[in-house]
Amino acid sequence: MPRIAIIRKDRCNPQGCGGYLCARVCPVNMEGKDCIVPGPPPDKKPVIAENLCTGCGICPNRCPFDAIDIINLPERLENPIHRYGRNGFHLYSLPTPVFGKVVGIVGRNGIGKSTAIKILSGMLKPNLGSDEDASWDALVEFFKGREAQKYFEALRDGKVKVAYKPQHVELIPETMKGKVEDLLRKVDERKAFDDVVDVLDLRSVLERDISQVSGGELQRIAIAATVLRKANLYVFDEPTSYLDIKQRIRVSRFIKSLADKDTAVLVVEHDLIILDFLTDLLHIMYGKQGAYGVVSLPKATRTGMNTYLEGFIRDENMRFRDHSIRFLRRVERKQRTAEDVTSWSDLNVTLGDFLLKAGSGSVKKGQVVGVLGENGIGKTTFVKLLAGVIKPGEGSVEREVKVAYKPQYLDGKSDELVMNVLGDAVREYDNLLITPLDLKPLLTKHLNTLSGGELQRVAIARCLSEDAQVFLLDEPSAYLDIEQRLAFSRLVRDFVDQREVSVLIVDHDMLFIDYLSDKILVFEGKPAVEGVVTGPFELKDGMNRFLKEVNITMRRDIESNRPRINKTGSQLDREQRSKNEYYAG
Repeated sequence: MPRIAIIRKDRCNPQGCGGYLCARVCPVNMEGKDCIVPGPPPDKKPVIAENLCTGCGICPNRCPFDAIDIINLPERLENPIHRYGRNGFHLYSLPTPVFGKVVGIVGRNGIGKSTAIKILSGMLKPNLGSDEDASWDALVEFFKGREAQKYFEALRDGKVKVAYKPQHVELIPETMKGKVEDLLRKVDERKAFDDVVDVLDLRSVLERDISQVSGGELQRIAIAATVLRKANLYVFDEPTSYLDIKQRIRVSRFIKSLADKDTAVLVVEHDLIILDFLTDLLHIMYGKQGAYGVVSLPKATRTGMNTYLEGFIRDENMRFRDHSIRFLRRVERKQRTAEDVTSWSDLNVTLGDFLLKAGSGSVKKGQVVGVLGENGIGKTTFVKLLAGVIKPGEGSVEREVKVAYKPQYLDGKSDELVMNVLGDAVREYDNLLITPLDLKPLLTKHLNTLSGGELQRVAIARCLSEDAQVFLLDEPSAYLDIEQRLAFSRLVRDFVDQREVSVLIVDHDMLFIDYLSDKILVFEGKPAVEGVVTGPFELKDGMNRFLKEVNITMRRDIESNRPRINKTGSQLDREQRSKNEYYAG
């Protein structure tokens, strides 16, 4: 049985454990063999000889920093596609682009999705588990007899040209300078500038400097720059981050239109509803975060999505999660009290040229209220009003309780230790917050070393650990993977029930909002001009109102009961529209 040993160097601290505790407790070392030894300078982190390791499990269990994984793999995973150095992350197998199709990849963060698409894009040369990059001929031989053989032959022979949209679009202004129009025209190999700009609604930002655009605008600019290149494989890594639901639908339709008999499209996305709507085929990626990743065979999207939620790939006899994810048919939760914890009346706020209006409404004790609306429609402004960060020009906000607020944009520049930031959460809510959010491995890290997803989880825990009765969370699903989003949804429900508090959540992931909300606030109007707050409504009424506004209908999957977007003009779409039931709750 093949075995891999992983050392997470960002966690490993030989001095903190009294000097290579793993080596001192290793039975093989006690026999006089060098199974675990200090590594080369400068960090001198330990190195594990996988050929000597017996898989006894002592070193990972004794490591105080949870820095070691010893993993026994199935026989078929003996040879990796790529390995990040000795005792580093291993990737087994690759997704396969298909001409004329949009192929999706679903899986957790840290499982190798970005590594896989960088290999397919030619940005990263795989090493087949050795210390040197493999030759093209070696790659073709490795995949001999499989669909990927043809792909790498074409890539080797220059017959495949790839355009790649990176995951972290917020970093673009650090490497690109100048006006948006100039930057896009430089990459316009297809001579499609005007069409792409109009489809992605970028006309209003063309004269701006790239450093002066928002996250959603940056995302659409990055998509435009990718599509304007002449390629026959387009790769999109998380194309809907920062986008509202209307923009997500629009971008998804545009990406789908790229696939034809001469063009393949590959997409990584964490919004399950959008991934389901966007793709024709789906690869499931599983394994252990930060240790190894495996790519399943392709499946039709609906089948693949339900398989992912089930956690068991039947045709490969592989269970990759010890539980299935269920979407139970919604039953309206009865409130234990009708007490209002915060309310508002006849609000009128002017910020520059933007006007936000709200009639009257309230949040009751024990409620989770989801907030839906386009970008630039006033959602964050409204949250800040409830939090007392800004004051209304007219009307009033009644708050008889303390309010905790997690802002949309996170500050990760501080070098403070996570354990200091989360002192109250660690002391009082270990089981309720720290464990479900998987924060224990982060406690000894500095904030400025965290990834976007790690920083988001810290910010959520910090907010929810405050002494408050109303918690306002602005886009908490950003940077979280699918399973983290669903785990957070369960956490919120437990948190509300145990502490008898109220939570108001602004987010663009419809599945996430559907999964946890009791009530829905809907923001209508014209972005950047006027926003009107309506509700809170019952879940079905609020979702129906919002979906009608964005002009899509949604149904429930027969097997998993998860919400799915109907194809425009399909029989179900027409039936639901005729009944004014845009949301089949």
